[in-house]
Amino acid sequence: MNEENNELEFEYQFGFESGLVKKFTLRVDKKTLSLIRIPSQDPPAWAELRNFKCQHCPLDPAKNEFCPVAVNLVDILADFKDFPSYEEADVTVKTTTRSYSKHTSLQSGVSSLVGIKMVTSGCPIMARLKPMLNFHLPFATLEETQIRTLSFYLLYQYIKWKRGENPDWEMNDLVNIYEDVRQLNHNVSKKIANLESRDTSINSLVILNNFADYITFTIDEKMLDDLEVILKDFDTD
Repeated sequence: MNEENNELEFEYQFGFESGLVKKFTLRVDKKTLSLIRIPSQDPPAWAELRNFKCQHCPLDPAKNEFCPVAVNLVDILADFKDFPSYEEADVTVKTTTRSYSKHTSLQSGVSSLVGIKMVTSGCPIMARLKPMLNFHLPFATLEETQIRTLSFYLLYQYIKWKRGENPDWEMNDLVNIYEDVRQLNHNVSKKIANLESRDTSINSLVILNNFADYITFTIDEKMLDDLEVILKDFDTD
């Protein structure tokens, strides 16, 4: 994090067996939690909103020339277009407080990077996941993502309740948020596939979509039974 400039900083480094190293440094405005973009060439035509728009996208193509998610994925698609998703790499992620390292498949490492790029893009659908960014956890498992998402959401409902507002204790809106994210991931995956890229970025989006499906499923199905085993020791009765 750059405290002086009020920025969050995330550095992703991919080290390959060949000795090749790819590094991505993301700087995010702490107040808006939006990516601070480095001026570059105009995005390609395929990133135009009229070409990349999701069915449930609230943006007006007349006012928004480019899809913000597509714009944020241009460099990743270019850098990994010649790499298969199953190739392994040593992935190191440096955040404000610590570093994370894992020898894993490229699709797993790219999935974490893609997640940040999408949430900070300016897309109004992905923006609803911005609260997670302050506590970004690379290489998170499905269970870790479940606990973090539900905990953050319920904590905010408690804050609303304390302020005299109407909390969503049933988490109905959270289900809607992740259904919108699931649809967006599915659309973006199809659009990328149409670009005839290699499968790394596509598979990374599939992983993110699995997270969205899992969150929705556990809320709709046996969420309380599953979580009670983990949380029961909080019971002081």
